[in-house]
Amino acid sequence: MRVIELSNHPADMLGDVSRQRAAGPPGPRRRWWTWLRRIFTGGRDQRRAPGPAAGTADLEAKIRAGIEGEQHVAADLGRALDDDWTLLRGYRNRRGEIDDLLLGPRGLFAIEVKNLNATVYVDGDRWRADKYDNYGNLVEQHPIADRKGRSPSEQVNEPADDLERFLGSRGQPVPVQRVVVLAHRRSRLGAVRRPTVLVGASTGYLLALIRDPAQRPLGQHQLMEIQRLIARDHDFHNQRRRPARRPPR
Repeated sequence: MRVIELSNHPADMLGDVSRQRAAGPPGPRRRWWTWLRRIFTGGRDQRRAPGPAAGTADLEAKIRAGIEGEQHVAADLGRALDDDWTLLRGYRNRRGEIDDLLLGPRGLFAIEVKNLNATVYVDGDRWRADKYDNYGNLVEQHPIADRKGRSPSEQVNEPADDLERFLGSRGQPVPVQRVVVLAHRRSRLGAVRRPTVLVGASTGYLLALIRDPAQRPLGQHQLMEIQRLIARDHDFHNQRRRPARRPPR
């Protein structure tokens, strides 16, 4: 399997968070401003927990876990697929980012990876993680969402919808199949109701989808054109995040 890195957003985020943690506590001027703000908010800030250092460390751990999960899935795919397949990592458009796009003779797959040590329940676009201790007792329960409040299915569906429209407008009306892979070895899939994406608890689930003979085959010339359009669309939207001149789509 060939791998093309379009961008590496998780690594960029990890670098930012690590630098923030290494910078240490705020300086005197910032502490004075925090003290003044607490006076005018009636001390409400004092009830916030955990503190900035704990929050930064927790975010760093989550980003590292996400990177580990994506690497695990990529390694599994690399061992199973030949060079007819291409993994495009870190695709981005105006609706968001997709962890991986897998393109090959059996189609185009948009992959969102979640590295959660939990049992995951799905109800439409509402996702929940339940964590149990070694005795089977529920010890933690929380919704699964990004910083914008989007569930994993929304995270992959929104940019995948936009990519599908873009490819169709450029003469390549190819369906983008959306898959959420639970990468952690202790991930479990609970009840799934009205799913808006395909979801499986291992890379093996994704490989079974890819090998389904019912998938619409794509020719070599079409694959090359789709790959070119994906890279071009990514570059266009990536440049929009910078002050530089936008490339043509």
